[in-house]
Amino acid sequence: MSRRLLLMLPAALVLIFLIVLPYANIIVISFRPLSPDGAYGQGFTAANYVTVLTSAHYWRQIWTTIWIGLVTTALALLLGFPVAWDLARNRGRSQALRRAIALSPLLVGIVVRSYGWTILLGNNGVINRLARALGLTQSIIPLMYNRFGVIVALTHVFLPFMILPIMGVLQELDPALEQAGRSLGASPRTAFRRIVLPLCLPGVQSGCVMVFILTISAYVTPMLLGGMRVKTMPMTVVSTLIDAFRWPLGAAQALVLSLCGGLILIAFMRLTPMRWNR
Repeated sequence: MSRRLLLMLPAALVLIFLIVLPYANIIVISFRPLSPDGAYGQGFTAANYVTVLTSAHYWRQIWTTIWIGLVTTALALLLGFPVAWDLARNRGRSQALRRAIALSPLLVGIVVRSYGWTILLGNNGVINRLARALGLTQSIIPLMYNRFGVIVALTHVFLPFMILPIMGVLQELDPALEQAGRSLGASPRTAFRRIVLPLCLPGVQSGCVMVFILTISAYVTPMLLGGMRVKTMPMTVVSTLIDAFRWPLGAAQALVLSLCGGLILIAFMRLTPMRWNR
């Protein structure tokens, strides 16, 4: 065995045992029939996929999940790019402090961060009480148990995953390239759009992919901030697997959601270079 194959062997084993085999097992389970006295029965059937693909209820949940993922990713990009730019370009004495503040959400668990948003956005939360104390409103502002609260919390939870890859690309980008474009007559906006943005595209793509995948697979935050009024597909999958103990149907639900998310990511990766290289 060559040295190259030996070096690749540990990574290959990790991929096989932690990704390939579990996914293969999920695919096999999704084709198993339901069983009244066990997780699944013997044999194979496509009835689970038929149930998911022909159900308008499931498609509404898939659309809700995808829509929340797209909006959260867009907001994370709009908020994360300026932060990443500042962290990469401004190297003052406070750079370490600014990085610590930007990445501080990673130091706290998702459950704690989500509960923090319930304290802020709840019907008797900080924002509602402050609005009533200032005389801005006498009624409750619906900030939670809706898509708004879920998107706000998810954006905060996953924002560092957008900042980190963009900041890494910007740190490797030579500022002289932008200065060269300015010296040739390009305006600051044109230099940013034609030079900086295309070169930052790998970091933007990586950040968008990570945030979108994490968002459409999130369970804790939509459950706490959305309750049962914002029903996403991961909540349904968990309920099908744990509460109903219908593993084949839950596996089919998860795989259909993964397929829909994967198709959106493939379209995004193919269309982004064509759009930003104009």
